[in-house]
Formats: sequence, structure tokens, C-alpha cells
Amino acid sequence: MKAALGQLQIVWEDKTANLKKAEAYAGLLAEQGTDLFLLPEMSLTGFSMHTDRTGERTEETVEKIQRLAERYGMTFGVGWVRDAGEYCENHYSLVTPEGRILDYVKLHPFGFGGEGEHFRGGESLPVCELGGFRIGVQICYDLRFPEPFQILSGSADLILVPANWPASRSGHWKSLLKARAIENMAYVAGINCAGKMEELYYSGDSRLYAPDGTKLKKEVLRLPGCCPEERVLVYDLQNDVHRYRECFPVKEDRREALYKKLQEET
Repeated sequence: MKAALGQLQIVWEDKTANLKKAEAYAGLLAEQGTDLFLLPEMSLTGFSMHTDRTGERTEETVEKIQRLAERYGMTFGVGWVRDAGEYCENHYSLVTPEGRILDYVKLHPFGFGGEGEHFRGGESLPVCELGGFRIGVQICYDLRFPEPFQILSGSADLILVPANWPASRSGHWKSLLKARAIENMAYVAGINCAGKMEELYYSGDSRLYAPDGTKLKKEVLRLPGCCPEERVLVYDLQNDVHRYRECFPVKEDRREALYKKLQEET
């Protein structure tokens, strides 16, 4: 499977401009036979708490992305905001030319950034199959919580982490992505935004780790005139998770019943 991580500079709260940019890159990626094009968290708006502007009741972002998927013959990963009434939800969907195959809601609203005042957390860990991989998702701040990754890795070979993760904490981003790959023996892809947005700077640092923590090689695409940090990283992937887990069977030594017992006793 050929997968592309879209480390894009998001135009603040401008869905039209961001969709246009995504389509421009999709045209280049389609020429290379790309199967999966992944965009960052809140792909068409940035990490905005102005839910009156970003929230959707009719899922128009998913509909527009599906039209792009049909046009360019590839699957897209897109982040968007659902208006759920009193609170919103931070969604990430995988959308094929035939329709949506996965829809995940961020489990952990980012309290430090005020997300918990506007968003409620999700309560499920969906997994889908694509290109020989079983794929799950965690969004940005979810990366700091290891337990859902362990649960996901029981059925997922590739875990996507779309994000709006600022440069001031980039060291945490890189360390945690690598750690999640190693401890779960799964492929982990971090898809971050790039450049200046409102008062924050995003260094990007998107990357894809193998189950042993090796950072994979990639090709780089850039549109003319984009900011220095913006780029699309393209990887050729084969699902060999079983080989890693057979050669070094760490997961067989986990003691789930004991962990549960110790937690209950604490």
C-alpha cells in the first residue's frame, strides 16, 4: 500500500481553501498511484474552538472528501467537527471512493487547550481493513494515553495519529510516536500540520514508525509557494507485523488479568 502523510499548513477556519490545497496534492499523488492520503486533525479548519463556525450537522466535509476520493481513486483520511448539540465531537474518517469505512471520535479532549469545554470524548475504537492492513486511529492528545493503543493493537496493524501538535512540544510528539510503535509492535503514523497558525507554530515532524521503532524512508512532495515546513511524505508499506511479533513475541508475555487486578487494588 502506498500511503501519504499530508503535513499541510492549514488556513485557519477556511474549509474552501484547505479543501483546494488537499485536492492539489491529491492530483500529484494520484499520478504516483497512491492508495491512502492522510490529512491532519481538523483538516479543513485547524484546531479551532469556534464550533459555531466549524461544527457540522450534515457532514459536508465527508461528502466533499468522498467526491475527491471518487475523482482521484484513492482513500482519504480527514478530520472534521460534528455538531452534536450541547457539545461537539472531534472526528477522523477514512473515506474511500465507495464511501466511509471508518469514523473515529477522539477519546480525550485536550483540557489544557480548552477542548473539553466544547467537545465530548468518544467511547469506541473502530478498526477497518485497507490495502492489506487493519487500521485504527487515535487523535493528537490521545497519543499521551497508552491504554487505548494496547487495545487497538490487538486487532490493528497500523495506527494513525492525525494531529495539530505545536512545535513547543515536538520532542514529546516524536518520542511518544516511537514508543507507541515499539510497545505495541505496530506501525504508527503521525500526521501533523505545519507552519504558523494563529498564535502557534507547528514544525510538522510527521513520520511513520515500523513495529520495532525504525523510522521508515519516504519520498517528499511539495507544492510551489508552500511554507518551508509543508510537505507530503509518501511511503510504500507492506504488512509484516506478524514477522515482528513472531521474531520477538513480547505481547505473549502480557498479563492482562494481573494488570486489571492491580488497578482494582490501587
